[in-house]
Amino acid sequence: MINKKLHATFILLLVIVIAATGCGAKGNGGNEGGGGTGGAAAEVELPAALKEKGDITVKVIRKIGGDDHTAQFLAGAKQEGEALGFKVDTFSANNDSVKFLDAIEQAANSDTDAVVLSHADMPEAAAAVQKLRDKGIEVVAFDSIGELSSIEGVTLTSQDDEALAQFALDQLVKEQGEEANILYLWVDGFPPMVRRNAVYQEVLAKYPGIKELDRFGVASENTSVETQNAVAAMLAKYPKGEIDAIFATWDAFAIGAARALTEAGRTEIKIYGIDVANADLQIMQEENSPWVATAAVDAKMIGAVNLRLAAQKLAGEQTPTTVNLEAALITQEDLKKSSEPVNVVTLADIIPGWGTTDAYESDWMKELKAAK
Repeated sequence: MINKKLHATFILLLVIVIAATGCGAKGNGGNEGGGGTGGAAAEVELPAALKEKGDITVKVIRKIGGDDHTAQFLAGAKQEGEALGFKVDTFSANNDSVKFLDAIEQAANSDTDAVVLSHADMPEAAAAVQKLRDKGIEVVAFDSIGELSSIEGVTLTSQDDEALAQFALDQLVKEQGEEANILYLWVDGFPPMVRRNAVYQEVLAKYPGIKELDRFGVASENTSVETQNAVAAMLAKYPKGEIDAIFATWDAFAIGAARALTEAGRTEIKIYGIDVANADLQIMQEENSPWVATAAVDAKMIGAVNLRLAAQKLAGEQTPTTVNLEAALITQEDLKKSSEPVNVVTLADIIPGWGTTDAYESDWMKELKAAK
């Protein structure tokens, strides 16, 4: 009788142990299969390279900051990475090159799997990125110096800056004519600015009747304020009727210029800009706004695509050396088609294809998102 009771107790304990072991194995299996993708990973066949890595950490480091475009870029990268089950840390150096390079150094000395850089546009960036690669860390760099593309394994991404400048300038010529008097807001020393300026010079050569009356440009934490003051000073130099338009190669320039024109009552001067954010759209939709057109790529989508490229690298997939992201033109007339105020999300309702792309989105990424 006692033996039977002991036997039954032993069987019961064995069942409990087996059940507990099974539960533990199932719980741990959520992360096995890689990238901290949780339970979804068990349902999706991940690339072998990701399965081997386990939990994935990506750092997104941007030199410039303090603007809506930066916030959208970082949000897009973080959202995309987390949708894949990665841990994503973001950092903005707010235009401080020392802090930016220090953040890259810290990433190189950590257990980070991949780094997405934005605006690594100083010469020292090449050595910093080379150190990342020497440590086996994957790198994708947006709007950065061209030298990075020569470092093995690095993908250099950018907006299609030539198209951005061309869209804005074509609209300027279309509306203001081939003999317009303009102000030029531009700053040298940044790869995208260099590319935009090249198109600007081509347009001036094509339309010799267009006259550049004055120019200004500075990249700082107070770019829009400094631009506002500079444009206000220019307006004092050129009375009403002498300036037709402003070509602003960055939305921070356009914001400052729009404020100056509005305060001076000089909204007959029209702004043709580059880049877009919610603050920009708000200004463009104000009554009598001088900002009539801007060419842009969705900043949130840029962040997402850069993260996807990093994910492809981690998965051992082939990635291109350079990537150009498709641009679009947004006009005041487009915005007026909406009965409600337009923001960067609802912009998709009036600009076909805005903010959506499956570029560099591998099948496993789509499946993983769908399984969550």
